[in-house]
Amino acid sequence: MPTYVYEVIRDDGEPGEVFEVEQSMRDDALTSHPETGEPVRRVIQPPYIPGAMSDHVASRTANDDKKLGELGFTKYVKAGDGHYEKTAGKGPSTLNADD
Repeated sequence: MPTYVYEVIRDDGEPGEVFEVEQSMRDDALTSHPETGEPVRRVIQPPYIPGAMSDHVASRTANDDKKLGELGFTKYVKAGDGHYEKTAGKGPSTLNADD
């Protein structure tokens, strides 16, 4: 079921409470707050459409060493006290924190 965002309509024009409600798409939009009875309006929200730069894709890329290297990044993983080993990209095979 979709989640809809509503905002309380205040007399002074200031933004009112914003809340979410799960409703069927067949249900009419709310006209009053379900708990307080104050008048409300539905707030239009942009749809979530994952694309090439979405958080979902970015998290998959950050965990894929091959893709990181292809994108020009170098990734090092801590291998011991002050010692790091390269897992992706160009650069020296190891780094020391003291260098």
